[in-house]
Amino acid sequence: MKNDLFVTAREVAQELGISKPFAYKLVRQMNEELEAKGFITIAGRVSRKYYEEKFYGMAQAN
Repeated sequence: MKNDLFVTAREVAQELGISKPFAYKLVRQMNEELEAKGFITIAGRVSRKYYEEKFYGMAQAN
């Protein structure tokens, strides 16, 4: 079952065409940014919404 709430480092690597170690680095960086904003994070996964906003510029319209 695919989890639509989070994207894994493996998915990031596949979607961006990068190595898994670099994808883990990017996920770690995004999680650090979210933690600085007060969010709870999960290692190796990042919010799909935040990931899409960071890489594809998909911001939710208010």
